Amino acid sequence: MNNQGRPRALVTGAGRGIGRAIASALSGAGFAVVVNDLPGSTDLSETVDAIRRSGGEAQAVAFDISSVGARQQFVEEAWGAFGGLECLVNNAGVSVGIRDDLLKVTPDSYDRVMAINLRGPFFLTQEVARRMIAADTSSFRSIITVSSINAEFASIDRGEYCISKTGLSMLAQLFAVRLAEHGIGSYEIRPGIIRTQMTAVAREKYDRLIAEGLTPIKRWGEPDDIGRAAAMLAKGQLGYSTGEVVRVDGGLALRSL
Repeated sequence: MNNQGRPRALVTGAGRGIGRAIASALSGAGFAVVVNDLPGSTDLSETVDAIRRSGGEAQAVAFDISSVGARQQFVEEAWGAFGGLECLVNNAGVSVGIRDDLLKVTPDSYDRVMAINLRGPFFLTQEVARRMIAADTSSFRSIITVSSINAEFASIDRGEYCISKTGLSMLAQLFAVRLAEHGIGSYEIRPGIIRTQMTAVAREKYDRLIAEGLTPIKRWGEPDDIGRAAAMLAKGQLGYSTGEVVRVDGGLALRSL
């Protein structure tokens, strides 16, 4: 805890959309929040300003999470912002540059998506987990990984994205097993169709599908829906659970006849 008794969290990809909503929700839940996005991001300062205007504590640490060679320096800075971390939220990620036929996926596109969506979060989680273990505190601690409904739903126009999100799902389970003995919970939030800049390219398609009954809850998901789920997990409200998948998808994954 920091001097004011607040738990502390690091949220990657917090410049806008889901990441900003998660950071805001954690602040509302009493966390001091370290927010991360790419160097040069103007969105990041807007997130910080919004949290501070609402009476919260926030500090920006810019970093490209795909730069795994520099992760120790990044974690050092994030850890030092408020004197420790009780929560890491792996949210940063990208979609494919062009939605196209699975048979046209290029190595460059595949490598880019994997570096940001999977390789970066894995080694960041590893580094933060080491520090959490060394801190040896009785406070509830968590690692929350934001995946996608594409961890279980195949979309052949963005195959590399689906594979990266499936990998994140296993990442959450692996760290759940490894860190349980240290009192650190690991969880996966699996969003469905959420209204963000990433999904804007397919807005008309999803508007139609939702209207036709794609999801039992007939509306788009909003970033705040994900934020509330993250705050619940970070506060330890599922403290006797770890490795759990929390679907925030309007019931999309339900099977019915």
